[in-house]
Amino acid sequence: MTRLNKYLADCGVCSRREADRLIEEGRVQVNGTVAGMGCQVSESDKVTVNGKTLTGKATTVVLAFYKPVGVTCTEKDKHAEKIINDYIKYPVRVTYAGRLDKESEGLLLLTNDGKLIDAMMRGANGHEKEYVVKVNKEITEEFLKKMRAGVYLKELSVQTRPCKVERIGKLTFRIILTQGLNRQIRRMCQTLGYEVKQLKRERVMNIRLGKLTPGSYRKVTGEELERLYQLAKEEENGR
Repeated sequence: MTRLNKYLADCGVCSRREADRLIEEGRVQVNGTVAGMGCQVSESDKVTVNGKTLTGKATTVVLAFYKPVGVTCTEKDKHAEKIINDYIKYPVRVTYAGRLDKESEGLLLLTNDGKLIDAMMRGANGHEKEYVVKVNKEITEEFLKKMRAGVYLKELSVQTRPCKVERIGKLTFRIILTQGLNRQIRRMCQTLGYEVKQLKRERVMNIRLGKLTPGSYRKVTGEELERLYQLAKEEENGR
């Protein structure tokens, strides 16, 4: 027997956390009965989510997507001008692992593996995300030093973790984070008197944006996929 939230994650429906929310909202049924928290199921049980019957554990799919500026990280939002589903036309349902705000662009990973999403979304795991950022005025050594040391974000009441930062142009720097606070880089820069004009994520763990163009995506396979799972497992174990 398998806990229902884990089963939904294994079927590629969503992460375990999201599965718990679906169950709490009464949107999941097992054998025709609304499921409760802590429910356990087997492969012989009929599980439906929002009226759609699940067909069992899906083959794992991981996609690397270049999210363009102006696209909202959501699958359904009638108020959003552009959403991820406008670009991702894949036969298997996938969900993004880690957001990028509407004004930002770059690498977004999507998968149907709920356990992988859980591992990547858990900030304590400390996986690396690399960005190239352009700001509104010349970058100083003092700015770089403060960014590297960590910045106290008053509105979130948190000190950001120390990180790697290097200047690559008069107005441009590269930064590698190991946490994913909401609008973290923009907040860090604003605290230090800078405004982000352009922000692009180029890497998540071992997956790089590479030659992808805005709006395009590719399937992650082979050694690259194996390494991604290896890193996720290592970080899950606290290495």
